[in-house]
Amino acid sequence: MMGFKDMTVVTSDTISGKKIVEVMGLVRGNTIRARHFGRDFLAQLRNVVGGEVTEYTKMIAESREQALDRMVAEARKRGANGVVAVRFTTSSMMQGAAELLAYGTAVRLEDE
Repeated sequence: MMGFKDMTVVTSDTISGKKIVEVMGLVRGNTIRARHFGRDFLAQLRNVVGGEVTEYTKMIAESREQALDRMVAEARKRGANGVVAVRFTTSSMMQGAAELLAYGTAVRLEDE
């Protein structure tokens, strides 16, 4: 379970010890990021010598967190205290830019 204050976020359809008492529907959060010339230059150097492209690893991790935060904010607006069946997807928007999308089902949970 993800550690959002007052919000349970999971990739599973169910949560042990909890029951879904209301389904509020699909919620999502996204962000679109463009590559940065400085990062591209460092990535090209790393491509020559090998190894992890840490500049892009960090950018994707930040994008993932932002998309999750936006999804959770949408769930809160609907009065949910949980999001189940969370998934991520990415797509290329144009050369040098990509979208990262987090989506799931907003629910109201109660203890069993």
